[in-house]
Amino acid sequence: MEQVERHTISVLVDNEAGVLARVIGLFSGRGYNIESLTVAEVDKANALSRITVVTVGTPMIIEQIKAQLERLVPVHRVVDLSQDGPHVERELALVKVAGVGDRRVESLRIADIFRARAIDSTNDSFVFEISGSTDKLNAFIRLMEPLGLVDVSRTGVVAIARGSKAL
Repeated sequence: MEQVERHTISVLVDNEAGVLARVIGLFSGRGYNIESLTVAEVDKANALSRITVVTVGTPMIIEQIKAQLERLVPVHRVVDLSQDGPHVERELALVKVAGVGDRRVESLRIADIFRARAIDSTNDSFVFEISGSTDKLNAFIRLMEPLGLVDVSRTGVVAIARGSKAL
């Protein structure tokens, strides 16, 4: 049985209505899961956006996903950052923790260790901003659960290839 792998795929597309729906439809129509999805305009002059998708599958499934993405009309380029050399991935989260006394002190201590910043504070809660790898964010959130985790909002993974070449 083939090993299931996590892949970060970057897709350069026309920035126009319906493109994101077509990309998502490709995944949902074939039963492929999306773990993370981000999209933003990256070239205003040429009306181009970058969609970054994190998905899992066997090597054969990943190849099918890339081939099907490349066939979509508004797609200019598909790059599997997980395979095409070194790349940088980051995610941002806002994490709300409610607590007083020792729990409050402990949440600040853990935030300091993880280099999370308190961006909002009330007498009984903090909102922390943390960025880094998905694993780092998951670990931070797990540690905040017993301290009064209230809410989490995450951006999804953004990624870019290392070196001088562009997408």
